[in-house]
Amino acid sequence: MSTYHIPVLLEESLQGLSILPNGTYVDVTFGGGGHSKGILSRLGNEGRLFGFDQDADTKKNIPNDKRFCFVWSNFRYISNFMRYHEVDGVDGILADLGVSSHHFDEAERGFSFRFDGKLDMRMNQSATLTAEHILNTYSEEALADIFYYYGELSQARKLAKHIVKERASQPITGIFQFVALLQPLLGRDNKKQLAPIFQALRIEVNGEMNALKELLNGALQVLKPGGRIAVITYHSLEDRLVKNFFKTGNFEGKVEKDFFGKISTPFKLINRQVIIPSNDEIQANPRSRSAKLRIAEKLA
Repeated sequence: MSTYHIPVLLEESLQGLSILPNGTYVDVTFGGGGHSKGILSRLGNEGRLFGFDQDADTKKNIPNDKRFCFVWSNFRYISNFMRYHEVDGVDGILADLGVSSHHFDEAERGFSFRFDGKLDMRMNQSATLTAEHILNTYSEEALADIFYYYGELSQARKLAKHIVKERASQPITGIFQFVALLQPLLGRDNKKQLAPIFQALRIEVNGEMNALKELLNGALQVLKPGGRIAVITYHSLEDRLVKNFFKTGNFEGKVEKDFFGKISTPFKLINRQVIIPSNDEIQANPRSRSAKLRIAEKLA
């Protein structure tokens, strides 16, 4: 049985949260429960931890601990569920935005080009939008936008035009079929070029960028003054949003200053330099290679 997911930057995240034994915390990406287990180990009997995840598979990882409450939902609804559970404010929020090892290693989930299977890519399996639907129904312009903005691909328009031409003769239904279809556009390093294509489709399927924006805005609502938020990102799109929001309070990074010339922001940065995994961690867990951790504290 494979490990569901190895927690990334675990100790750095826990230290950054500066966990209070009697505090209330939220792990918005519960997954395999590794980060949650770490938080629980630092909480006392009066502490509370809420774990969010939209993937039903994660329910089997729920710890038998009265201090833990599992929320089967997308983290974009954090403020709604904190109100539902009558939580006035939380002391810390942890988000590990990476796709879990479980998703990459389960062929039928369609996240990896290493295995054949359906082009699914849904984190929430009760959702309706799949990568297959996108590839077969989106317009050439819409596909180009996805590959350009979410995959940061310079040949996005060429890629979209090729897909639309190929699907006219045969629907795109399988991963290996899709990879073979792309071969005329790929160079020698297929893996390097396929990764951003699959990333772009995954982001669109799961609405990841809008969900992240809603999470950050919701976190600002539910964090107590002095509460901390730790976010682990894995690609530049996520990291840019988090960096801008922590630094300026908006996603564009637009700097606004008060009368005294001080930058107006709801946060204080705990780590001004991004935290990255050690060489030892990368060697033990190669998927941590691109991880970046940013931590901020809500101002009064």
